[in-house]
Amino acid sequence: MRGMRSSRGFGPGGHWPPDGRPVQVSLSELKALFFVRSLDGDSAREEGRKFDPKDPRSHGSTLVALTFADGEVMVGLTIRYPPNRPYFFLLPVDPNSNNIRILINRAAVKAMEALSGG
Repeated sequence: MRGMRSSRGFGPGGHWPPDGRPVQVSLSELKALFFVRSLDGDSAREEGRKFDPKDPRSHGSTLVALTFADGEVMVGLTIRYPPNRPYFFLLPVDPNSNNIRILINRAAVKAMEALSGG
């Protein structure tokens, strides 16, 4: 999406920019903010998109599919559908995802639909 950018996060455990200075980024510049288990991740891993109806995280949540303006598709759970704020949280449907929780910028979402099963 025009005006949106991708930036790898930095945390207290390290992974600071080479010059050692933190970079300030406005949420409005990002399509999403990912809270992850590991900054290393696994680029070869396929993210699961199939919902398990026994997943305890689904209680009180709506299963949704998001399509971002850049074409990326995510499937996850949200507690408010449709979202009524500029930002909302999404839990990945894959409980083994490296992403723990994702703060989504609605301005970066091209389409969103509720799916059955959530």
